[in-house]
Amino acid sequence: MNNNDLGKLLIRLCVGGLMLFHGVHKLIHGYGFIAGKLKAAGLPQWLVAGVPMGEVIAPLLIVLGFYTRPAALVEAFLMGMAVWLVHMGQLTSLDQHGGYALELQAFYFFGSIAIFFLGAGRYSVTKGMGQWN
Repeated sequence: MNNNDLGKLLIRLCVGGLMLFHGVHKLIHGYGFIAGKLKAAGLPQWLVAGVPMGEVIAPLLIVLGFYTRPAALVEAFLMGMAVWLVHMGQLTSLDQHGGYALELQAFYFFGSIAIFFLGAGRYSVTKGMGQWN
């Protein structure tokens, strides 16, 4: 019952696959509101171009197991920025059911960090070969 590569595949599918839903939603319905958040934080609005990178391209790479480690860092950075720009008021809050208010963001952030350290594993496009996977 010891299959590290299967465990790596499952975490990649969960973290990358579920993040894709957020990215596709933003592609369909727009993500212009993020430019306003960047402006309010004193950051250049062109950084909004990182949203499809962090919520579509990086998750696809994670799911496929191609350039897995850099893609996981991109996704973790995106989640850090999302918390900073949108969710700081909830950082120490609980939701109406007693759970951590930012549990989804924490899942994506720490899951991405775990993928960075674990790598893609054998069940990937690259079969886990190379320093980036």
